[in-house]
Amino acid sequence: MIALTAQVATETAEMNVEGLISDLAFILLLGAAVTLIFKWIKQPVVLGYIVAGFLASPNFEYLPSVTTIENIDLWAQVGIIVMLFSLGLEFSFKKLMNVGGSGVVTALIIITGMTLCGVVLGHVWGFSSINCLFLGGMISMQSTTIIIKAFTDMGLKQKKFASIVLGVLIVEDLFAVVMMVVLSSVAMTNSVDGGEMIYSISKLAFFLIIWFLVGVFLLPSLLNSSRRFLNNETLLVVSMGLCLGMAVSSVMCGFSLALGAFVMGSILAGTSLAESIEKVTEPVKNLFGAVFFISVGMLVDPHTLVEYWKPIVALSALVIVGGIVFGSGGMLVTGQSLRVAIESGFSLTQIGEFSFIIATLGLSLGVLEQALYPIIVAVSVITTFTTPYMIKAADPAATWVERHIPKRLRFLINRYSRKAQEESATVTLWHTVLRRYAWRVVLYSIVLLAMCLISKHLLLPWLEEKFLGWGKALCGLLTLSGMAPFLLALSLPASARTERDRLLEANARFDVPLIVMTVLRLFIALMFIIYAISSIWSASIGIATGLAVFTLLIFFFSSHVKARMRRIESKFLDNLNERELRRSGRNNVVVSDLHLAYMTIGYGCPFVGERLRDSNLRRTYGVNVVSISRGGEGIPIPSGDQRIFPGDTIGVIGTDEQIQRLLVDAERDEAPTDHATDVNPQNFRMTPLQLSDNSPLIGKSATTANLRREHTALVVALQRGEEYIPVNGQERFETGDTVWMVGDPKMLATLK
Repeated sequence: MIALTAQVATETAEMNVEGLISDLAFILLLGAAVTLIFKWIKQPVVLGYIVAGFLASPNFEYLPSVTTIENIDLWAQVGIIVMLFSLGLEFSFKKLMNVGGSGVVTALIIITGMTLCGVVLGHVWGFSSINCLFLGGMISMQSTTIIIKAFTDMGLKQKKFASIVLGVLIVEDLFAVVMMVVLSSVAMTNSVDGGEMIYSISKLAFFLIIWFLVGVFLLPSLLNSSRRFLNNETLLVVSMGLCLGMAVSSVMCGFSLALGAFVMGSILAGTSLAESIEKVTEPVKNLFGAVFFISVGMLVDPHTLVEYWKPIVALSALVIVGGIVFGSGGMLVTGQSLRVAIESGFSLTQIGEFSFIIATLGLSLGVLEQALYPIIVAVSVITTFTTPYMIKAADPAATWVERHIPKRLRFLINRYSRKAQEESATVTLWHTVLRRYAWRVVLYSIVLLAMCLISKHLLLPWLEEKFLGWGKALCGLLTLSGMAPFLLALSLPASARTERDRLLEANARFDVPLIVMTVLRLFIALMFIIYAISSIWSASIGIATGLAVFTLLIFFFSSHVKARMRRIESKFLDNLNERELRRSGRNNVVVSDLHLAYMTIGYGCPFVGERLRDSNLRRTYGVNVVSISRGGEGIPIPSGDQRIFPGDTIGVIGTDEQIQRLLVDAERDEAPTDHATDVNPQNFRMTPLQLSDNSPLIGKSATTANLRREHTALVVALQRGEEYIPVNGQERFETGDTVWMVGDPKMLATLK
């Protein structure tokens, strides 16, 4: 009987594995076929995956269906984890700090406004309160993927409004993670409890900061120390291991797998290996991301779409109109010009991947009505199709508004915009000091609170069990010893003396807030000491000990601990800015004021394709090229015959001013045109072309022929007879010339 049971179990397991593989094979083959068609008709691949999912679902009766929906759900969950890890790699806390108030305020206005509209519309349609909240959350998240692709295809990434929109998207990614935690909490309690919501957000902030501090302090150093062992294979294993490990840690702390993956990605985004990690994990993201979007399409029911066509049309209109109104309004509030505000608003008129993730979260928690899922998918499809047209319509719309807006209102908007962007040096300095003060108080308070909790719940019980009567004393000593550097750092001024002197010289009224900030820091530090001791003994002992220890720290150990905290802070900031420091070389001093920096060559670089000896880098910029990294291979001390190509990472030695001047030109990137998106870079070859009388290049130069933009080609050398003529972009092509070009041979053949 036991043998028979074991045999049945084995056969069942084999059948499950076969079903899992067959389902995966079926949806991937179908997805490949459909996405090839969508690429051919120049539509987003994401839409192709959704259509493929619908074709593979039981709702489409003309094709075979998957055997077990649960199999696809499993792969889809993995897809969510990998996708959020990849989003985190593009996010980085450093980018968040550089976004500024404009991105944060605009994102808050959009999310708040769209969420309220979704809640109101949901109540009008008779949905429950929890479904209304999920609906508002789903329509408040714009699609980072779709917007970036649209900007790239249309050549708009260098526009001012595009950089501001990308900043808004960065903030929205973070708010989306917070929203997922809040919605999960609301769904589990089945009520909107303000206290519970504040607790959930505070808990999330606590763990985010702890993970961020520990991760930034440890991971860059660990990765750099093992850099020589990290080829593509090991880097993929390490990065995915860190991703899944943080995801599991997130679940242990009461959050979702997706949150942990996003946090780990954002931590790794600031390291010097971030580009390499993005490269090696991209195939994993593409594979499992495809499965996730296919699983989204499998939940689309045509009968539901027909039944709910009115909500679909209404929500699509709301997403488009709401994005324009709230996006443009948010930009105007933060001081952007009228044209930039309108262009930004017209770009934020779609929903995408985070909407699907929030919808999947609602289904997994069992609180989301089944009908809402296909409605959101349909709205996403519609708004994705309309996105390029809305972006194109932004410029005419801005022109029309500028013509018809009342002159008085236009004057007020322009004056407000100028005033918002023309802060005095004193106000800017005050904002810098205040921001640094707030961050230091928050970060050190979180660290100290974590130490107190670890001491109370882990260290104290263990020491009391091991050392009996001495346990409390040892716990108090160890806790205060660990907290001492952070307590003193919290107590010390967050601004330099010269900054405080400049503020006081500008206006004596700044003396009061500076004193208040100092008193508040000291009070917070004292409270942490009292809390730590009180949790071990009693409140009276905590107060007495706290005052004594605080006095001791301030007067006897300040210089030693201060120097140590400076080293800790310096290491933390270096790790946080490692990617930028490696790029600029500011912390990599070779000798005197010379630095070693690494920068990636962009497609718009003026010396791309040239040999080093012809590029005049030393004469023009004063730098020396010491290495070239290309496709995972390194060229140390390259000769003058080596050419520089887009995507190369060059190591250069120069002064800070020379490197900064070179960075502007070396990393200049020209966005590809619509035509360029049809070209596969893997087909590029070095091709010699002998020009005939019918060549479209005759009489033109490399510049006037627009070879890069129109033909995705690069002139490397020009041979006329037996003579090689320097390529300067101005030399006109003649019949019989042999032009050496890099590009797709099929496209280059049309230039003969």
